[in-house]
Amino acid sequence: MMDSRQRGTALLVAGCFFMEMLDGTIVSTAAPRIADDLHTTPASVGLIITAYLVTLAVLVPLSGWLTARFGPRRVFLAAITLFTLASLACAFAPGLGVLVVTRVLQGAGGAMMVPVGRLVVVSGIAKQDLPRAVAHIVWPGLAAPVVAPLLGGVITTYASWHWIFLLNVPLGALALIVARRLIAPGTPGGAPPLDVPGMLLAGTGLAALTWTAHLVSETGRGPAGAAVSGAVAVVALAAAVRHLLRARHPLVNLRTLRVPSFRAAALDGALCMAVVSAVPFLLPLLFQEVFGWSAVKSGAVVLFVFAGNIGIKPATTYLINRFGFRPLLLVATLGLAVTTAGCALFTAATPVAVIAVVAAAGGVVRSVGLSGYATIAFSETGEERLRDANALFATSHQLAAGLGVAIATVALRGGAVLTDGARSAYAVAFVVLGALCLLPAVGALRLHPAAGDAARTVGPAGTRTVAPGRSGVTRSTVSDSRKSE
Repeated sequence: MMDSRQRGTALLVAGCFFMEMLDGTIVSTAAPRIADDLHTTPASVGLIITAYLVTLAVLVPLSGWLTARFGPRRVFLAAITLFTLASLACAFAPGLGVLVVTRVLQGAGGAMMVPVGRLVVVSGIAKQDLPRAVAHIVWPGLAAPVVAPLLGGVITTYASWHWIFLLNVPLGALALIVARRLIAPGTPGGAPPLDVPGMLLAGTGLAALTWTAHLVSETGRGPAGAAVSGAVAVVALAAAVRHLLRARHPLVNLRTLRVPSFRAAALDGALCMAVVSAVPFLLPLLFQEVFGWSAVKSGAVVLFVFAGNIGIKPATTYLINRFGFRPLLLVATLGLAVTTAGCALFTAATPVAVIAVVAAAGGVVRSVGLSGYATIAFSETGEERLRDANALFATSHQLAAGLGVAIATVALRGGAVLTDGARSAYAVAFVVLGALCLLPAVGALRLHPAAGDAARTVGPAGTRTVAPGRSGVTRSTVSDSRKSE
């Protein structure tokens, strides 16, 4: 059972996760106001979103090495401090150039803040307590993209865009105080030499891929720039994979993907994350551009996704312990496919209550699915590989969150070409995203029935199931008289 310190640490990391994800999405709502105030165009303001996401993508893989070199407490406190001070600087930036630079600094803090914090949680907790700890961490991050449209609309309508960044200052200060009390000093050292070639190759590839997503999601740009950037991303990432598999001390250890349960979490979970981040982007656009709703009304209806997230959170640990990861991930991914594709049926005449029910159901399955993936990721990963697994997991999911909007944009443009109406274009986009969810559903079917059972408190017939080893196929059960928390 989690003690008060572990629970408090998990909630602390959850708050940091919320701040990081919120800042990656809320700025888009305020883009027109920022553009007017800084005497530039809304398209140029898109750079502050991309600069943040590019920095996250480039620096997240470095989090594992920094933790080993300086210790998790020192890196985590420094990351919160940097994120908070950069947020303050963003609020008082006099021009677009300064704002882009401060957003890069903010992204650098975010890149260290959440992965290192999650590592502190999962490395100091019993496997059977992983589902509950992960449930605390995951849902605020899922809530941020859903809350962002309404919160951003309210702030820019009734206050100033500066408050989007100023809100982080008291939250960051509180997080810093709590972190100093909760996280014990570690013993830094023992880090291998920094893999500079791996850092340069992976950083270039991830930055180019994120930039490509930015170019694809922008309107009015030709395909040439995206094609060149995409080609650079493919070449650099291919070279990075080749190097990382051969290096003695790679920046990111791809060999952790040999564990089937972790591979499913890193790859299939990333596909789910892409869809999860795309839906809150598409729904407000559909409501405002096609249905003619106000920003506040559309944001309020999208909040029902958040209601689904919150409503199911107390039950996620029970569901994992009761049914296991394989059936739960299968139901969650299929449910995400159905609820996402179901949005294609929405019209201006659809009752708001029906839309709210579908949105809430989508919130339920995405919360269950991503909580399951975040838990199974570390269920069969040995303590000596946790740092590597955490860095790779964070990289794949952060990249997927950034690519989700680009995937939705491409699907929407494809729908516009294939159909003759705006609503039909959105319908095509939602169906494409729903179909994408079928890939992780197939991956869930291929999981061994005992995969991840080391993290379950209660297995079949009241036994505790342990599934050690790389393959995830062998298992042993031992009697366990402990009751689940």
